[in-house]
Amino acid sequence: MLVILGTGGTIAGQAADAADNVGYKAGELAVEQLIQAVPSLRTYPLECEQVAQLDSKDMDFATWQRLARAVAGHLARPEVQGLVITHGTDTLEETAFFLQRLLAPTKPVVLTAAMRPATALLADGPQNLLDAVRVASLPSARGVVTVVGGKVYGSEQVRKVHSYRLDAFASSDGGQLALVEEGVVRLTGAWPANEAALGLASIDRPAELWPRVQIVWNHVGADGCVVDALLAQGVDGIVVAATGNGTLSTGLEAALRRASAQGVAVVIGTRCDSGAVIAAPNTQAPWRTAGALSPVKSRIELLLALLEV
Repeated sequence: MLVILGTGGTIAGQAADAADNVGYKAGELAVEQLIQAVPSLRTYPLECEQVAQLDSKDMDFATWQRLARAVAGHLARPEVQGLVITHGTDTLEETAFFLQRLLAPTKPVVLTAAMRPATALLADGPQNLLDAVRVASLPSARGVVTVVGGKVYGSEQVRKVHSYRLDAFASSDGGQLALVEEGVVRLTGAWPANEAALGLASIDRPAELWPRVQIVWNHVGADGCVVDALLAQGVDGIVVAATGNGTLSTGLEAALRRASAQGVAVVIGTRCDSGAVIAAPNTQAPWRTAGALSPVKSRIELLLALLEV
């Protein structure tokens, strides 16, 4: 049996005009309606649950808690082979990484989405949902992955890279795991490696009490005033989308050193689309680098670390 969890998103969106691919309201349709729109899914033993119905730009910690608990509960059922989660595209990469780090499932948890609403003339959601179910049905599949546009991506490197096109997702440094071609899954990489799960206990704290972790950018003229403003508001952690290989303007670096001296956790990532931040030997800095994680995923990694403190 497979379980499909609905959270809303464009895949469940509706527009007044079938020719309108952008003027829609996300999360309008229930997950049961999405399943009914794909006749081929009738051959699969499916169960569904509506966890949320929101636009993923409004994804929040409380919804993450509900979703993680729902996923963990279904994974614990021996008759459940895997899960599919319908999600909005805007923050899909964050939810995927959050669930992988938290649960590190040995069964497949497949997130899927759409760039066009369900009412579109050529909606992409039905095919993506069918492909996701096919991937979740594979006996060899494991871990949290994303299936969109016939491609399967690992949660660590998947990113939304285009604001409009159907092929809006990509992955760098070997993050593409497989292709779905006419219902056949062809592996091009390896499923996510087994790793220690942080566990649901690490997110038991009420959502409104989770640490405040913000992202700051380095750019021409960055003077550190944003960091000082965050310090005044009581921020707990700062992730920097730095230039190049983690480089910082003089003013921003000085502000980050002040933040670190006040006990704020600082992580340096890169605003580049690909690549890791590689620290120079014998670097003396009061922060760590994000490695190959994007700034938004570095924020989740830091957030989960602070929740354990």
